[in-house]
Amino acid sequence: MFSIVTGGAGFIGSHLVDALVERGDHVCVIDSLSAGSSEHIKGHIDSGKVELVVADLLSGDWQGVCKGADRIFHLAADPDVRGSAAHPFSVYENNVTATVRVLEAMREYGVPEIVFTSTSTVYGEASVIPTPEDYSPMVPISVYGASKLASEAMIASYCHTYQKKGSVFRFANIIGPRSNHGVIFDFIRKLQRDPTQLEILGDGTQTKSYLSVTACVDGMIYASEHGPDMYNVYNIGSEDWIDVVSIGEIVVSEMGLSDVEFAFTGGDRGWVGDVPRMLLSVEKIHGLGWKPGIGSERSVREAVRAGLLEL
Repeated sequence: MFSIVTGGAGFIGSHLVDALVERGDHVCVIDSLSAGSSEHIKGHIDSGKVELVVADLLSGDWQGVCKGADRIFHLAADPDVRGSAAHPFSVYENNVTATVRVLEAMREYGVPEIVFTSTSTVYGEASVIPTPEDYSPMVPISVYGASKLASEAMIASYCHTYQKKGSVFRFANIIGPRSNHGVIFDFIRKLQRDPTQLEILGDGTQTKSYLSVTACVDGMIYASEHGPDMYNVYNIGSEDWIDVVSIGEIVVSEMGLSDVEFAFTGGDRGWVGDVPRMLLSVEKIHGLGWKPGIGSERSVREAVRAGLLEL
């Protein structure tokens, strides 16, 4: 199997590359390295099992590497939900325009399948929790969420128009080794600077689902190979959730700190576009025969330990 992974040097992408190589795939990674690192996949490159093409999806001549590919895992994107309000056009370009360029390359070179990483933020502030894939209306409240929903729509249209198979995965908060953003990363860095106080955005009651990156990748591969339809959409997340204060307490505990004062910025959300409560229904992917096997608290604790080891 010849698999292309856009964003394959990034956080989730590099873990996906690990799994694909272990399965015996030949893998081509397309990555600008603006956010990812070739060090994440260096061992695979050195072994000849992975080819790295350093290219920006918005420019350059990378499309020819798609010739002969069996599928494209499209993970390259601007992943910063919090920062998307500050540079909306850039987020649109990197998430929507780049996706259309990938779809056009698929069409030109006859690649039959695309696997896309979307997000729980496409649902906006859902009134149904746990939120199922057929929830409506989807009203994203962040530029990032809107860009992912637009990308989903383009993928659906290409799959039906050009007879391609598509698998879209709406993620909860995915955490673990090699991550360079998010609440755990932020908390560790803040406590390194000042081990006596931890600033928490919002009021700390924001409660969401978290899942380890290895479980996430396993679910992606499994569901993409077992999805019955031309175009399939699945939520991936844990079956429980955890609040931000509890995450802070875990970070403090794992860092061996005590008497840390929590300081809150106030309000019911951490930033503009933050969804304070998120728990995805994973019954649909359960129906295919896959379960995450790990909950939010354990995922958080393991991610904190991994983050501390990477310091």
